Amino acid sequence: MERDVTLEEMLAAREARAQAQEALRMRYGAPVISFSLNIAGPRKDSPLLRRAFRAGLEQLEAGLWSAKLPVLDRMERLAHTGCEALCAVEAPARECKAVCVSIEDGSPLGRLFDLDVLDLDGRRLDREETGGAPRRCIVCGAPGKGCASRRVHRVEELQGVTRRILETWFARADQEQAAALATRALLDEVCVTPKPGLVDRANSGSHQDMDLFTFTASAAALAPYWGTCFQTGRETAALPPPETFSALRQAGKQAERAMFAATNGVNTHKGAIFTLGIICGAAGRLWRAEAPCRDAEAILAECGAMTAGAMAAELAAMDAGSARTAGERLYLAHGIAGVRGEAARGFPGVADVALPVLRQALAANRSRNDAGAIALLHLIARGTDTSMISRGGLARAGEAAANCARLLERNPLPDMEDIVLLDQAFIRDRLSPGGCADLLAAALFLHSWSEARV
Repeated sequence: MERDVTLEEMLAAREARAQAQEALRMRYGAPVISFSLNIAGPRKDSPLLRRAFRAGLEQLEAGLWSAKLPVLDRMERLAHTGCEALCAVEAPARECKAVCVSIEDGSPLGRLFDLDVLDLDGRRLDREETGGAPRRCIVCGAPGKGCASRRVHRVEELQGVTRRILETWFARADQEQAAALATRALLDEVCVTPKPGLVDRANSGSHQDMDLFTFTASAAALAPYWGTCFQTGRETAALPPPETFSALRQAGKQAERAMFAATNGVNTHKGAIFTLGIICGAAGRLWRAEAPCRDAEAILAECGAMTAGAMAAELAAMDAGSARTAGERLYLAHGIAGVRGEAARGFPGVADVALPVLRQALAANRSRNDAGAIALLHLIARGTDTSMISRGGLARAGEAAANCARLLERNPLPDMEDIVLLDQAFIRDRLSPGGCADLLAAALFLHSWSEARV
């Protein structure tokens, strides 16, 4: 993939492209869009360039779809001479060119795209025909053709600017995608119904101080935080993992304030701020411009590397005088490490329970809602949710977890009607598995993140 191309190879590739353009135009009697990347120097192919090409294709497909311009056929070629795509489009050539110009001018990444349009006669349309301005040099901003024809800039300079454009673009795009998917995970988690003892679309579970809208307000307020966590991880990736965790904690305190302001003091997502914030930070640490890490196992292992030392130190230093939360008191009384233990071990509840069950249920053609409800039940059955124990005590929480386990023994992918009965029992006993809900949200995020394109 990554090797220099010769002049002879480039000339042969251009000739082959011209022949393919002509054949596609004649076959369909329609305009043809020719897409390639504008890359200086002898190296025209790499994992990063292929990612840019896929991103450009996605933008082109979305632009044509939005403009209601049907694609009759598409050809794609990935080679060491560069990535190329041809589209025959059932639309006037000028309309096709207008879409292409809007993509080229719509972002810094678009400056690296060459989107040519050939009309029915094989003539290549100019940008100016659809109101587009001449393209400018990526280095100095002068009219691009002038710099190129006079070779004003060294190839190394052009390559450096190209690399910065690509890295900056994908860093921002991946950060925004992580934030969007984390926000979606919170919304999906609260919408999953039924959820024993928890707020869902049917009821407020065992809670009188919150409902579905409290959670949606909180999720909206937290939306920027997930991108901050991803960026923090990326910017501290060269430092030891615990340094990233330390930086994330400062951002987490601000996120908690935003949550409480949005909910009038109700704790909806404090656990998710901790859990999902660490996961987004780990994804940021493992980020590469060529391809973000979408391996859930690797991301969760990085979470453990980030947090193990700090969590062990906090648990070791804990005593009766310093214990402030119900979870801390449970650790002192019964050795249940709660979310700290989960984080230090790389969130085994997500890695070994929620995510595999979620994927198994989806593979069995269960809906996202039902798969989420089933994954939650498997988490509850482990019997280590400190929220349940603090509300109902060890015995009652243990009995509720055992009831879930017995249901799952009969049917690992139970029907929703059976979970409704559990919901009624949890509400009666005022049990609420909030810690499990946070792990479910993390699993929903990692599943979406691992399945995401480009």
